Amino acid sequence: MNNYKDENYIKSSGIDFVLPKHVGIIMDGNGRWAKKRLLPRNMGHKEGVKRLRAISRVTGKLGIDYLTVYAFSTENWKRSEEEVAGLMKLLLEGFNTVSEELSENHVKIRCIGERDRLSDEVVNAIDNVQSLTEKNDGLTLNIAFNYGARRELVHAVKSVSEDILNGKLSVSDIDEDLIADRLYTGGQQDPDVIIRTGGEMRLSNFMLYQAAYSEFISTDVLWPDFSDEKYIEALREFSMRTRRFGGVKE
Repeated sequence: MNNYKDENYIKSSGIDFVLPKHVGIIMDGNGRWAKKRLLPRNMGHKEGVKRLRAISRVTGKLGIDYLTVYAFSTENWKRSEEEVAGLMKLLLEGFNTVSEELSENHVKIRCIGERDRLSDEVVNAIDNVQSLTEKNDGLTLNIAFNYGARRELVHAVKSVSEDILNGKLSVSDIDEDLIADRLYTGGQQDPDVIIRTGGEMRLSNFMLYQAAYSEFISTDVLWPDFSDEKYIEALREFSMRTRRFGGVKE
């Protein structure tokens, strides 16, 4: 639970609606943002990192418990070597410079995804930032890096299968809760809302299991231009949705 809600910030932001507990964001549009300005794609990613830090601060102040952002997918390895190298460099720079800021804002960082293909330097940076922030009790920021929801499900199935082979579980023990617990987000509430910037209308292999009943909001705004105000507008839109979870409300 996020214990650092800023009531003054909430009041000054004009928030008079129910907020979600878990927000997922597909941060799309960095490359297009750069292209519009005749800049290299990695300049767009650099601006995107600045926006992530700002959105993380806002999310923490709002008292939201979890924020999961799609930073690098298992499919992104198909991009140019230059762009991939730039993204890895940004990750390292980010993790090596935000430790003090994260401690001040009580943010707990978790990186969800696979570690194959990541360099030792990147893996060590991930381990370090997770260790530094593991006792923080504010916002939990899940960074989906080298992440794919289908691989996540394969990981969960393998984990359950190993326990069955070792006699720790039986087939009859398998249910939805067990599978959910073996996902990278095990123990966390499913996302209430998933926001996608950049105008696309798909999940792109992001949190497929967890998003079964998430509200989906798409905006044409490119990620580097997704201001705090536009974020709050999206949360307001979420608050106006009627969530039935398969049932009927009168």
